[in-house]
Amino acid sequence: MLPLTSKNGAGVMQSALSERAAVPDLDRPESFAADQAAVLEAQIERLKPRMRLAVIFGGNNATPGSVVYPSHNTRAWKSYEAVAADIAAALRRIGFCHVSLMPDDMDLGERLRREGIHMAWLNTGGIQGYNPAAHAPSMLEMFGLPYVGHDPLTATTLDNKHAFKREALCAGLPTAAFATWHMARGPFRPAINSRFQLAFADYPGPFVVKPVSGRASLHVHVVEDRAGLPDAVAEVYRATANVVLIEKYLPGREFCIAVAGPVTARAGQLWRRNDPFTFAAVERVLSSDEKIFTSMDVRPITRDRCRSLDPAQEPTIVGQMHQLARDVYLEFNLGSLVRLDLRTDENGDLKILEANPKPDLKQPTDEVTSLISTGLSESGMEYDDLILSLLADRVDFLLTHRRETVRHIVDLLYPEQRASVSSGGTDAASCAATQTYRQVALETAAAEEKFRSLKRVAAGVTDRCSDEDVVAGLNEATREANVKALNAVLPILRREVGSRSAEAARPRDGDRSAASGALSEVS
Repeated sequence: MLPLTSKNGAGVMQSALSERAAVPDLDRPESFAADQAAVLEAQIERLKPRMRLAVIFGGNNATPGSVVYPSHNTRAWKSYEAVAADIAAALRRIGFCHVSLMPDDMDLGERLRREGIHMAWLNTGGIQGYNPAAHAPSMLEMFGLPYVGHDPLTATTLDNKHAFKREALCAGLPTAAFATWHMARGPFRPAINSRFQLAFADYPGPFVVKPVSGRASLHVHVVEDRAGLPDAVAEVYRATANVVLIEKYLPGREFCIAVAGPVTARAGQLWRRNDPFTFAAVERVLSSDEKIFTSMDVRPITRDRCRSLDPAQEPTIVGQMHQLARDVYLEFNLGSLVRLDLRTDENGDLKILEANPKPDLKQPTDEVTSLISTGLSESGMEYDDLILSLLADRVDFLLTHRRETVRHIVDLLYPEQRASVSSGGTDAASCAATQTYRQVALETAAAEEKFRSLKRVAAGVTDRCSDEDVVAGLNEATREANVKALNAVLPILRREVGSRSAEAARPRDGDRSAASGALSEVS
């Protein structure tokens, strides 16, 4: 495992992840909070039979009733339905009992309402129009439905390469020199284009000309010199009717690395890190006739088209890749998985080409894989672990930072609390406090059970400790858990019944003493 650090410095954007990561450092090989991970694991287990999930794929504007009027899609359209089915199947294997597949189209809201969906998984690039990657998350935000995926602003920033590159430059992240052009301003003429001259100065070529929004390396051209740019720009514009990106061609090796949130799963067990999870550092293997990676639509990604990087053999390049991935996740305040595409220049320096907001999550087979799945085994993970990681990380974020926006999921977790509060009055407040305390006690007991199984209890119980030390450690953990549970009751009371009721229900010294036995009774 590589050492994991965060980037600090003037002008660096601060992510909500830094708040999520404010947990004790347990001085372990992989930094995580075992108690928090165990509580989250208990919550996920409780949601499996109750929560209704929808995996959303790209709708087809040729299907009757899918849109009001069919229009152009600036992003090469694909349904992604097959991959959505892979994700849904994995969720069912993990244990979720209610998983639906549905298209991203005009009837999405009605389908979600009719099936009583609690949470969605976005596996769509949009059905049509401009900035289509942002359409589905925008609708879900309006519906009040939480989802696994990027928020509308992030989705459209990542999916528009020029917007991503400009923000990356502002954040001090390395990217290849570039310029843009829209044919509404007339033919592209590099000799008199001041922005082009500013970006490239005397650089003669080669260049890469491509859509600002696209997928699978479609409509991407390598142009040897400036004379060929006008025709290439016009050709890409005809295919996309959108802004065209002109980028310096980088002659070095091409790499990919994935980055996601801090919650991960291995063999179905959740772990929580203090920083983003970077994984699947691979090199794309180009054939002798390829200057850039051929579209997967033309040449599928097989296992001989990429190779995992060994940090022991190439520590510098691998370390830089992991650091850049963490920096992008934090600088752009990401909330879900992305895949970075990188390439080295003539000096061997890494440059970020783009951040793919919807990397391929195809379940790997013997014949075909994906760039992300290729590197899972190096992290001790399988495909189902990745799917559980992404869902659990999002649930963790929502319950921690946006709890008021997911009250329906909180109600699924704690239906007794909802019923008690709905009856009103101080009695309801006391009942809510009791139910909340008992639930925290149950979940903390689950955390203790994980401590036992991992032999990592409280203050660092190890194999060298005696049985008496283990018992002492468990007792200390129990005492701390009771204090945490009692403290957890107070903000819930204030939120549900107001500060006056909260003060009336605040535990006194005698109450604290009496409540301290609740955990042992549950255990």
